[in-house]
Amino acid sequence: MATTCVKRAFKYRFYPTDAQAAELSRTLGCVRKVYNLALAARTDAWARQERVNYNATSAMLTAWKKTGELAFLNDVSSVPLQQCLRHLQTAFSNFFAKRAKYPRFKSKKKSRKSAEYTTSGFRFRDGRLTLAKMNEPLDIVWSRPLPEGVSPSTVTVSQDAAGRWFVSLLCEDPTIQPLAATDSAVGIDVGLDHLLTLSTGEKIANPRHERKDRARLAKAQRHMAKKEQGSANRAKARRKVAKIYARIADRRRDHLHKLTTRLVRENQTLVIEDLTVRNMVKNRSLARAISDAAWSDFRSMLEYKAAWYGREVIAVDRFFPSSKLCSHCGTVQGTMPLDVRTWTCVCGTIHDRDVNAARNLLAAGLAVTVCGAGVRPQRSSPSGQSATKQKTPRREP
Repeated sequence: MATTCVKRAFKYRFYPTDAQAAELSRTLGCVRKVYNLALAARTDAWARQERVNYNATSAMLTAWKKTGELAFLNDVSSVPLQQCLRHLQTAFSNFFAKRAKYPRFKSKKKSRKSAEYTTSGFRFRDGRLTLAKMNEPLDIVWSRPLPEGVSPSTVTVSQDAAGRWFVSLLCEDPTIQPLAATDSAVGIDVGLDHLLTLSTGEKIANPRHERKDRARLAKAQRHMAKKEQGSANRAKARRKVAKIYARIADRRRDHLHKLTTRLVRENQTLVIEDLTVRNMVKNRSLARAISDAAWSDFRSMLEYKAAWYGREVIAVDRFFPSSKLCSHCGTVQGTMPLDVRTWTCVCGTIHDRDVNAARNLLAAGLAVTVCGAGVRPQRSSPSGQSATKQKTPRREP
């Protein structure tokens, strides 16, 4: 039976010329404007108990371009404008299916700046990418090669808060194939003292990327706070703060990618706990440390890479007492504060809290594999899918 190729996004940094940067900035601004106009129109229709679909907003876009107030929309490529309307349609589809909240308006300062081009909006030849409305190809830093013989189906241009430009090429990657099956299975307990504790007893240190740059970040934020609102000096100081944040995020993402790739390659079955990180960060004492650990990103990477390579990820119910359950005799202890890192069971077994939790997660996950059900009733994960099922594969950022 023929296997379908996995679609994968390859992201690269590029350095636009002044003319290209101006054109891309105009495009990003127009994309945000059209998205907000379409969202406002659909919101008004929703208040009148009417539904407006993509075709209707596309017709609105044509009418907007003919008005004097919005004639500037004709100056940029129409492809990313149409794509943002499709993205809005997807957002409403997710809302109606109760997979997401109601779509929000895009902010000039806070929202992600991006524009998506389909094949009619770019030319890719001999490793050179040229976007619509541009005469010269982008100066891309090809940090890794694209799969041989493939061409991108969509191209997404984005700019982060630090002012860096990136291009993401979505391609079919024939190099991603299921790995040879193994009998290895591992339970994974996430934490703060150690980022991960495996059922094998291995503990993986928490790099604490944000803590390492906290002093530099605080100094840059104090410097920015002294600048006048709206001034060029404040904008310059804001970019300096954003660069520090970008450095933290880049290092964190790189570490998680290497870690998840290693775990997926080594194990056939990976068992994790279905944590509600969104609720956990409401704890003011632990919010910064939990955000820095990026448990949600870790789970997301683990799941889509497992789908790529034919592995299985099982999420055990968050109410399963993995830390308080003795992995030797099955006795459940009473309350166990977070500061208790080792404890002794009534059977005499001395447990490391995290290692014991990882072993209990593994046992519960294997029970799910064998019996088809969890040791406790499985609740829905934050995404709305079953906690014991593997998510739909996502493309690598």
